[in-house]
Amino acid sequence: MAEPLGAKTMPKFAIKPLTPTIGAVIEGCDLAQRLDDEQLAEIRGALLKHQVIFFEGQQMSPVQHRDFAARFGALHTHPLYPGVPEAPELFILDNHKDNPTDNDSWHTDVTFIETPPMASILYAKHLPPSGGDTIWSNMKAAYEALSPTFREFLSGLDAVHDFARGFPQRGIVAKGAGEDRHAKALAEHPPVLHPVIRTHPETGEDGLFVNFGFTDRIKGLRRKESDAILNMLFEHIQKPEFLVRWRWSENAVAFWDNRVTQHYAVNDYLPHRRIMNRATVLGDRPYHRSRMPAGVRAAAE
Repeated sequence: MAEPLGAKTMPKFAIKPLTPTIGAVIEGCDLAQRLDDEQLAEIRGALLKHQVIFFEGQQMSPVQHRDFAARFGALHTHPLYPGVPEAPELFILDNHKDNPTDNDSWHTDVTFIETPPMASILYAKHLPPSGGDTIWSNMKAAYEALSPTFREFLSGLDAVHDFARGFPQRGIVAKGAGEDRHAKALAEHPPVLHPVIRTHPETGEDGLFVNFGFTDRIKGLRRKESDAILNMLFEHIQKPEFLVRWRWSENAVAFWDNRVTQHYAVNDYLPHRRIMNRATVLGDRPYHRSRMPAGVRAAAE
């Protein structure tokens, strides 16, 4: 059928995988423009398939960054990091010799709340001459590499995620935020329980959901037992087969599925400066398929 006169066909994006396991670059997409529903669906599909997707050479204002992120859900405002003045839902990661990074450990963002983020969108504003890469790990691949017996054992367990573990009182971010702000955040974020194995709410696939940054212990196990299992898993997720390492260029954007990844900001660039803006999209309460919430179960059936 001929296309109606005057109709405009938007070009498909070029999606180029970076590894067989995780990561892809999307070309031909201008995030500063308001994308239509079909384009957003294509981006979401790429995110679900590749876990982390990258866009280079973007020219977004803070408001455009915020508005793009908000197309995927409600935004989380971080209790400690400084916000971007024009769009306070975003926060600034500004690291240099007088403010070294605290992100040089493997973590999944904001798992210290009951509904951790579904995604984060990070925009490179100022980069060091070299270094400052970020590495992501695929938690589905890490889970599937475990033995079936161990996977079954882990599937029945919950773990404690603790704000105080990730942001201790004497830590860099706490000191930068100030004693009063840290105390308020600590009071508002008591420890929460999440399943050790999480079922992805969109793909239905299982993945590890414990991370060094915020997971303190496994419920129901003695401390030594819990530490042994968690330390093994924290090491396991670092296998090169699960990873993609991204070398930033100025104005590049990384968009990752926080439900099925962990990441690590490589701290090798000091005393140079690195500035990034981040939007964080809230998600659902994590569950395992064996303990699926009633509403989710009904929809699945």
